[in-house]
Amino acid sequence: MMQVLQMTVNGRPVEVGVDPRESLLDTLRNRLGLTSVKRGCEVGECGACTVLVDGKAIDSCIYLSVWAQGKAILTVEGLQAPDGTLSPIQRAFVEEAAVQCGFCTPGIIMSAVEIVGSGRTYTREELRKLISGHLCRCTGYQNILNAVEKAVELCHSHAGNEA
Repeated sequence: MMQVLQMTVNGRPVEVGVDPRESLLDTLRNRLGLTSVKRGCEVGECGACTVLVDGKAIDSCIYLSVWAQGKAILTVEGLQAPDGTLSPIQRAFVEEAAVQCGFCTPGIIMSAVEIVGSGRTYTREELRKLISGHLCRCTGYQNILNAVEKAVELCHSHAGNEA
């Protein structure tokens, strides 16, 4: 039996029929075509499927779509400007070479959006802990940490700009 779900995805109202047992990952990828949300471990351990739900980073593989009723969902597709300009966080990842294969990158970027959105400044060790739920097999994490630090600096120095 399908259930009609209403939510906001990347700033746009969406109404979609879902199976009540369906994960938000499956709804976003299969029903809405948002391929930045990656299917990794499917048990909430790797972070590849991370999206923001009402500003909070969650693993969409273990979050039921029906729980998103009336909520605001943000994926990487919702970060860039309408003209395709990358957000400051996305630019920081490019500039710090924090991307190799790119599989884990969207999830880490979404966690960085939550980190930047907190308005706090973090130590490198605190940032390391905040992104510890993400597995990356390519970069060795140093460039990722550099990018998250740079994103925090960029966004805080341009307060009022979108992440």
